Amino acid sequence: MKESAYYVKLVEWSQEDQCFIGQCPEIIGPCCHGDDEEQVYHELCLIVDEWIAIMKKDAKPLSPMTSGINLSRLILERIGDTDHAARL
Repeated sequence: MKESAYYVKLVEWSQEDQCFIGQCPEIIGPCCHGDDEEQVYHELCLIVDEWIAIMKKDAKPLSPMTSGINLSRLILERIGDTDHAARL
């Protein structure tokens, strides 16, 4: 399994841009877009693989893996909402 499989990837519709936008929050922010949701996801997966390879080549630490964890809690902790995060 590719290491990128351990990171949550998001593809969302942007009302403002009128297209799908892909990102992998722990690796790279919004980095690809298009009209076809599946194609944007495929492109996002390739980009994340490339970024992980570059980070490893440059001996930069990778962010903690996010797949399989309680993502809601992670987001709430990041924005400082510890009351809600503690209940998850």
